[in-house]
Amino acid sequence: MATELSIKLQKKANLLRYHVIEMTTAAGSGHPGGSLSAADLVATLYFEVMNHDPKNPQWADRDRFVLSKGHVAPVLYAALAESGYFPVEDLLSLRKIGSKLQGHPVRGKVPGVEMSTGSLGQGLSMACGIALAGKMDSKDYWTYCLLGDGEMQSGQNWEAAMFASQYGLGKLIAFVDRNGLQIEGDTEKVMSIEPLADKWLSFGWDVYEVDGHNIDHILGAISQAKTTDSPSVIIMRTVKGKGVSFMENNAGFHGRACKPEEYERAIKELKEVL
Repeated sequence: MATELSIKLQKKANLLRYHVIEMTTAAGSGHPGGSLSAADLVATLYFEVMNHDPKNPQWADRDRFVLSKGHVAPVLYAALAESGYFPVEDLLSLRKIGSKLQGHPVRGKVPGVEMSTGSLGQGLSMACGIALAGKMDSKDYWTYCLLGDGEMQSGQNWEAAMFASQYGLGKLIAFVDRNGLQIEGDTEKVMSIEPLADKWLSFGWDVYEVDGHNIDHILGAISQAKTTDSPSVIIMRTVKGKGVSFMENNAGFHGRACKPEEYERAIKELKEVL
């Protein structure tokens, strides 16, 4: 049975999904599919787990979040806006000329964005550097990094995984959005990444596998991960396009916005769960 907290966070996640559809449709482009599959995690981090201050984005003791799969910037922008980093109205400027909300997050343009990302395979290395700096400075902040599953095909991730284990980055938690689809289709047909959990284990990480749409499961895994001295990865089994029936498990919406008639249907479905 869902807890009161998870019900509240689910509402937040659904609101982020609503913004994602609004933003990408207004822009006529973007990446809604992976943004929707990651919404439950992003809501959980920004509205419950992370220590952060929208009034002081550069607070030295803040937790850090690195969106390695930077193409799902819409869900991050939605969380930042709803947290108070900038006005919610600005979300509709996504990908417009002169907007700070570019197609991929850019550090220095958007308050709350820790790293410029989008070149897949690099985010975990950046997160390792942040976590190592915190360890060297005896800081208590946590570093969180969200990876795509197609991104696991990039070798730099495994170099970073080796690094994190070697240097005992216990305050680093990675998440893999395991929705099974990438722009070309099924991840296992493009380039198989299984057995994914065993690979992380072999690199010295603590590994947790959860339903990525069950917020209580996500919270439980994060709590467990914080009890160890090793870097941790939480593999989240998710549905690409989650929350919009015709987008679910549809690789075609990896990088395509809704058409007008699709938008009306998607918004209707999301309004029912807000």
